[in-house]
Amino acid sequence: MQARLSTMFQSLQVRNYRLFASGQLIKLIGVWMMFIAQDWLVLELSNNSATALGVVTACQFTPVLLLTLLSGRLADRYDKRVLLFVANAFWTVLALGMSVLVLTDLVQLWHVFAFAALLGTANAVETPVRQAFVSELVGTSLLPNALSLNAAVFNSARIVGPAVAGLAIAAFDVGPVFLFTALSSIAPLVNVVRMRTADLHRDALLPRDERASARVVDGLRYVWRRPDLLMPMAMMSVIGMSLFNFQLTLAALAKTVFHTGAASFGLFSTALAVGALGGALSGTGRRSRPSVWVVLGAAIACASFGTLVGFASAYWLVVALLVPTGFCMVFFAQAANQRIQMGVDAAFRGRVMALWVLVFLGTNPVGAPLIGWIAERYGAGASIWMGGLVSLATALIALTWQLRHSGARLRFRVLPMPRFYVTSADC
Repeated sequence: MQARLSTMFQSLQVRNYRLFASGQLIKLIGVWMMFIAQDWLVLELSNNSATALGVVTACQFTPVLLLTLLSGRLADRYDKRVLLFVANAFWTVLALGMSVLVLTDLVQLWHVFAFAALLGTANAVETPVRQAFVSELVGTSLLPNALSLNAAVFNSARIVGPAVAGLAIAAFDVGPVFLFTALSSIAPLVNVVRMRTADLHRDALLPRDERASARVVDGLRYVWRRPDLLMPMAMMSVIGMSLFNFQLTLAALAKTVFHTGAASFGLFSTALAVGALGGALSGTGRRSRPSVWVVLGAAIACASFGTLVGFASAYWLVVALLVPTGFCMVFFAQAANQRIQMGVDAAFRGRVMALWVLVFLGTNPVGAPLIGWIAERYGAGASIWMGGLVSLATALIALTWQLRHSGARLRFRVLPMPRFYVTSADC
C-alpha cells in the first residue's frame, strides 16, 4: 500500500508542482463554492428560470470560445509562469468586486451575467496556459501522473466546495461564499511567486525567434494532420456540449423536480465529484499514452450513465447514479487529455492544449442555452437524458469509424468475466 501511494502521488515530490497543486486546490475549493452560490443567486433573481441559468453559463464560457486559441499562442510565446500570475490576479480583483455587490445587496441579474463573462475571460487565458505549464513543472516522465493529480485536485475541490457551499448558503446566504472565493484565489498568486524558475523543464521549447512567429493556424493544421489527436477532440466537443452541463442541469433538477434546497443541490454535485475523484485517481498509475480504445470505452460508459441519470425518477437513485457518472466523465476526459498531451510536440503544446480547452469548455456557450431551454420546457431530467443519448451516439459512431479505419474487430467474452475486447484483423 505504501508503494502504491508513493507511486500515486509521485509528482508531489517535485517542489514546483507541489506549490502549483496546493495553490490550485485552495483556489478551486473557493471557485466551486462560488459556482454553487452563483447558480443559486441566479435562480433567486430570476424566479427559478432554467433559461437564466443557461444564459449565465453561456456568459461564463463564451470568452473561452472566443479567446482560448489566442491564449494558446501566448502560452507558446511567453513565460507561462508570468501569464498564470496575471490571469489569477485578474480573477482575484473580479471576485472581490462581485462579493462587495452581493454583500451590500446591490447585485442585479445583469451584474451576475457581466461577472460571469469577465471571469470567463480570465479563465480563457489561464486554463490553456495552466494545462501546458504542467509539463514544465514535472517533465515528460511524470506528466501522466501530474495530469491525473491535476484532475484529482480539481475533483477534490468539487467534493469539498459544493458541500461546504450548500451549508454556507443555508447558514449565511450567498454573500460570504463570494467573499471566500476572492480570498482563496490569493493562494496560487503566492505559490507562483515562490516557484524556482531554474527547476522548470524548458529544454524542449522552440528558440526565441521561432516562438515569436508561432501562429494559431499552425496549431490548427498540426491537429488536422493528426487523426489520433483529432478524434478525442471531436468527441469531447459533442459530449462536452450535450452532456457536460451538470452545473446547470443539477441545479434545475434539485429545485424544480425534487423541490429541494441548496444543501441537496450540493449533495448532487458532491456525489458527482466523489465519482470524479475516483476516476482521476484511477489514472495516476498510468505511465504511457492511453490507447484509443481506452478513450472510446470511457466515452461510451460516460454517455450511458449520464443517460440513466436523466431517466432516474427517485432522488436517492440520482445520487447513486451520479457517482459512476462522475467516475466515467473524468476517466474519459483524463484519458483523452493524456492521449493528446503525450502525443503532441512540445513546441505546439500551448496551441494544441488551447484547442483542447476550446472543445472541452468552449462548447458550453452553444449547448448551455439550448439545454436550459429544454430543461425549462420539457423538464431537467429530459435535458440530461437527451444529452446522454446524443453523446452515446457520438461515441458509437467514433468507435465504428475507428474499427473500420484500423481493421480491428470488437469481441465479447463471457468467461471468466463478461467484457468487450478488441482484436486485430488478422486474429
